[in-house]
Amino acid sequence: MISAIVGGNWGDEGKGKITDLLAKDADIIIRFQGGANAGHTIINEYGKFALHLLPSGVFRENAINIIGQGVALNLPQLFKELDNLLERGVPRPNIKISDRAQIVMPYHVLFDQLEEERLGSNSFGSTKSGIAPFYADKALKIGIQVCELYDDEILMSRLTKVCESKNATIASLYHGHTQLNPIQLFNELISYRERLKPMVDNIVYFLDDAIKQNKNILLEGQLGALKDTDNGIYPFVTSSSPLAGFATVGAGIPPHAIQKVVTVVKAYSSAVGAGAFVSEIFGDEAETLRQLGGDAGEYGATTGRPRRMGYFDCVATRYGCILQGTTDVAFSLIDVLSYLDEIPVCVAYEIDGEITTIFPDSVKLSRAKPVIQKVKGFKTNILGVKNYDELPQEAKDYIKFIEDKIGFPITMISTGPKREDIIIL
Repeated sequence: MISAIVGGNWGDEGKGKITDLLAKDADIIIRFQGGANAGHTIINEYGKFALHLLPSGVFRENAINIIGQGVALNLPQLFKELDNLLERGVPRPNIKISDRAQIVMPYHVLFDQLEEERLGSNSFGSTKSGIAPFYADKALKIGIQVCELYDDEILMSRLTKVCESKNATIASLYHGHTQLNPIQLFNELISYRERLKPMVDNIVYFLDDAIKQNKNILLEGQLGALKDTDNGIYPFVTSSSPLAGFATVGAGIPPHAIQKVVTVVKAYSSAVGAGAFVSEIFGDEAETLRQLGGDAGEYGATTGRPRRMGYFDCVATRYGCILQGTTDVAFSLIDVLSYLDEIPVCVAYEIDGEITTIFPDSVKLSRAKPVIQKVKGFKTNILGVKNYDELPQEAKDYIKFIEDKIGFPITMISTGPKREDIIIL
């Protein structure tokens, strides 16, 4: 069985917990896109962890964890995360890294920071992790692949050429900043290669063999469908595709191999970064939901920024589920809503005086206003409930209401931050 676990909205839906849960039966867990610009929070017997690059299966001793060629590989971040696991008593995970994966360079992070500063109030709300410059260089064919770390002549030649281009940009656009030194960059990269080498593999052939052996494989996405470069809230998107379909590229598996797509959505909405967010709420109403959300409030796992808050958006979620090719919906953080007498839900948009349930293009989206319907709250502490029958009727009614509106089956309900706080339908 090959399953993808992906986000239906703006990211931060709770995919890490679902991946960690399902990884108990998995042979292989694969990160297929994105980089260290978003985090997956996991709570288990070892403690609480925020993973940024490592797949969420690293806590399962028998699992193989793969970083695919679609990932933006930040080597210092990778080793920092791995060392943190080992220091906290987690058994050394089995990690494989695609020899075709490309490396996030120091100048990618630098250019991300400089450009956000240059744009000022018009910035994209980047995490400044170097992701957009990284993927731009990949498209420009000037990125550095992992395999190139092991050939001094090729590596030095590539770095010399790219520094010529980058230094010209620095001189013309970011006046006064220090020029890049290819020798310095070369020395930094080769300092990583011995530790990295045992993990490097040809992932395509490894996965081809695994599929032929009917291994249980999980594909782990980062962020959510609305951050997809082509189909999301452009230009306020990420620079890779968080869709399950991209796993065939970013992991190197055949399109027909994916049999199950678990799309994770929250029982309310949250978002990090700029862009349209139709169901957004503000002030004390937002702060209350932010403080109660998640295990320690709704703050970015990577940046620590307070997330923008809103109620459940049926229009955006249905669109996200369609894009993902959803077979199952995992409904997370419903326990957070127990404080509400009535639960507001965005069931449609009003755009230029017309009501629609179709998620529009970015121009129309900027003019959309939420159409709110209220559902009776359940006012009962359901934290950690594991049996559907133990939920109050009002909570069941809310779940059924959402399921009917989005048109996809909810088969998992997360009732708390821990691995075991789950209802399986």
